[in-house]
Order: sequence, then C-alpha cells, then structure tokens
Amino acid sequence: MVHHAVVGVDAGGTSTRCAVVSLSGEVLACSRTGGANLFSGSDPAAAVEAALGSALEEAGDTVVDGGVFGIAGAASAGYTEAVRTVSRVWAVLGLTGTPHVTDDIAVAFASGSAASAGTVLIAGTGAVAAVVRDGAVVRRCDGYGWLLGDEGSAVWIALAGLRSVLAAIDGRGRPTVLGDRLAEALKVTPGDARQIVRAVHSRPPAELGALAPEVTLAASGGDAVAEGIVADAAARLLTNLESVAPRPMGTAPVVLAGALLAGGPVADAVQAGLRARHGVAALSATDGAAGAAGLALRRAGASSAAHSALLAAANTPMR
Repeated sequence: MVHHAVVGVDAGGTSTRCAVVSLSGEVLACSRTGGANLFSGSDPAAAVEAALGSALEEAGDTVVDGGVFGIAGAASAGYTEAVRTVSRVWAVLGLTGTPHVTDDIAVAFASGSAASAGTVLIAGTGAVAAVVRDGAVVRRCDGYGWLLGDEGSAVWIALAGLRSVLAAIDGRGRPTVLGDRLAEALKVTPGDARQIVRAVHSRPPAELGALAPEVTLAASGGDAVAEGIVADAAARLLTNLESVAPRPMGTAPVVLAGALLAGGPVADAVQAGLRARHGVAALSATDGAAGAAGLALRRAGASSAAHSALLAAANTPMR
C-alpha cells in the first residue's frame, strides 16, 4: 500500500531526527543521526541526508508530499545556506516538490503545541526565548551563543559552577560540594585550579554543558552555592521569556523545550515562576521531529487535529 506522507526533520547541534508521518498524523518511520548545526556540525548535509534516507527506507512505499526542516543555526547563518543544504539533500534522494526550511526554535514550539502562534522558551546547551507565528520566529531574545549570551543554559550553568569552584579555591567564594563534583567530572585533582583551567580550556564550549547536571544535582542536594546558580538561571530564563511574550501571557500557549526544562530544579523554578507571576501552566515540548512534521502537515493542508494527534503520539518518545 502506498502512503502519502510528509517528513519532519529537527537538525540540532547534538543530533538530527527525522519523522515520516502520514497525512492523518500517524508516524510511519523515524530515525536519528549526528548533529547538523550549520556552525558546529562537521558535515550538516551528510547528517540530514542520513536521517532522511534512513527514515524513508523504513517507511517503505511512500509518496512524500512535502517536508519541514528545522535547522539549528539557520537564522543566524542566514537561511540561504540552510535552504541550499536541504535542497541538495532533497534532490539527491529524488523527492519532488519544495521542502520548507525554518529553524529549530519554531520546530520546538510546534512540538509542544498545535496552535498557530505562541511563545517558546528553550534551555539546553544554549538558551533562547521567542514568539512563533505560523511556523516562523517573529521575535526572539538571547540565543547568542555561550560567549555572548545563552543565559540560563546548560553551558551557562556549568561555567557559573566552575567559576564558583575557582572562587572557593582562591578564597573569594564560599565552600561548595561543586569542587569535588566538577573535579571528578573533569577527571582532575580537587582543589587544583590549574588543572581545572586546563581541562576546561581543552574542551569545546558546547561540551561543557555536560557538567550542568552536576550543578543541578548539587542544588537538589541542598548545596547553597549550587542553589544560587539554579535560581539565577531560572530568573534569567523567565526574564528572557517575559521580554518577548505578549501580555497577558495566559492568552496564548507557552512551550518549554530543551533538556534543562524537561525536568529538574531549573524546570521546577521556571514553571513555578510562570504560575506565580502570570498564572500560566506551560506546555512541554515533545520530539522536535514531531514538531517539524506537524508543521509539514499544516503546510500540506492537514487540520490542526492531525498535528495534535501527532503530538499526543509523540508523548511516547520516538526512538
């Protein structure tokens, strides 16, 4: 039996995910490959081609009516490069029609809500808040990368923890269990500032985000320094969201996305802040590929019900 379907691709810095979805919202196939960020990926086109090709092969006899690609770094790089990359992959795989390219921010919103407009707050390796309308970002705050921004992100939290450790070592700061936790994670001697500095500078900045769980776990365990970092991260994320969100915030959906906002003390603090300040119960993002496929369904003329059905199914994580 031949299925008419759309494809959704969420190409991030860590991984590229693809979903092939029927026009009724049924997931026919999905796949995952390496990262495809236009700035940090070693070969973004290869990652996208591998993800899409694998999913199409699994889907079997399928006619693709369209697709949406959320590409990390697309907006910052200018969409020309992203469109060129996706168009080349589309042609290599022999697909007809014209794929639509957007960024991973719009896809993240669509992975949590089938509404045409709303706001999204993302906190993972990086951090950004945005207003999304009809599958496009119309206003954003932060998302400037680890050196200039991404306040409240995993990298930001890791760097704040490392700075606190160094401050404790040289007497500027309070004692903290982060000294032992982060030294162990970095495989260096606790209390040796030089080793810590060398270990941190030897890593790509994005990889430092892997240290953030040490800070959040220490906060959950009652370490005062870590608790302060988590509270500061949540406050900065809320400020970013409030800077772009319409007032009152309760009139449109708010979606939280990214590993830090999927659970844990930062997510709890952000959710509590939204309830206390604005009476908002935020929605949680699902799989980014489902969000991209949802946007593709809408562009193919499917109803919002098909998009909603896809998101409901995606609450069972796609492999």
